Amino acid sequence: MEARQDIVLGLALAGLGLAAAWMARGYAGASGIYPMVLGLILTLLGGTVAVRAARSGSRGARALVEAPGKLLVAVGIATLYVAAVVPLGFYTASFLLMLAMPFGLGLRRPVQAGVVAVIFMASVYLVFTVLLEKPLPREAILSILGSSG
Repeated sequence: MEARQDIVLGLALAGLGLAAAWMARGYAGASGIYPMVLGLILTLLGGTVAVRAARSGSRGARALVEAPGKLLVAVGIATLYVAAVVPLGFYTASFLLMLAMPFGLGLRRPVQAGVVAVIFMASVYLVFTVLLEKPLPREAILSILGSSG
């Protein structure tokens, strides 16, 4: 049963990725490049899941969620992140997410979490602002400081 579920999931993700890439072709100018690349990556990853499941041939049942408590923590942190993006700004909320999620899931190395968060945020900045030239909305704190002075 396990292999069949993974094959179906992998094929569904691959189909979703292909559909996203196909739809992105119709976007004006260069605005379709990013969603097309994401769609193709999803297709590749979904295909990989399906192929690996087909090769493994595992038939044993498995639990849907290995650690339900950690799943609930992750969902709670993700919900707080979505709620925090507008008032705090994307970069601030994402940085806090990158710090909170590892701790919520049991990592107890603050320096390592901080380094990963800084590297992740620098990467996001470089991809969106520098490479794609699509700056994200201004941080809330910068907007407040800018309007008062």
